[in-house]
Amino acid sequence: MFKDLLLVGLGGGVGSMLRFLTIRLSARFISSDWTLIGTFIANIVGCFIIGILVGWLLPFMGKSQNLSLLLVTGFCGGYTTFSAFAFENVQLLQSGHTLFSILYIISSITMGLLAVWGGLKLS
Repeated sequence: MFKDLLLVGLGGGVGSMLRFLTIRLSARFISSDWTLIGTFIANIVGCFIIGILVGWLLPFMGKSQNLSLLLVTGFCGGYTTFSAFAFENVQLLQSGHTLFSILYIISSITMGLLAVWGGLKLS
């Protein structure tokens, strides 16, 4: 159990740091007004990565879960962020940007599903 926690924690720490960099770089190079662009990028890229990883790790999952814990649960769990996505939508709704919030929700879910599917197909 302790080894599993360490694997998830290590992967999650790296994923969280990379998400922080993704959001900061997107704010710097794309738009500092809308930090949700960084969240969107991190979530879609994370969905693509999890598709690739699960497709790649599937044959090995019965033998050992170490890579899955480190990369899928840890890294991808740390890199993606549902809580920021939900909070950003609440902020959009509270500020009267209802249509934008609806579009953000629909595009995030659609693109996320397509990214996972694409990652699985690519692997």
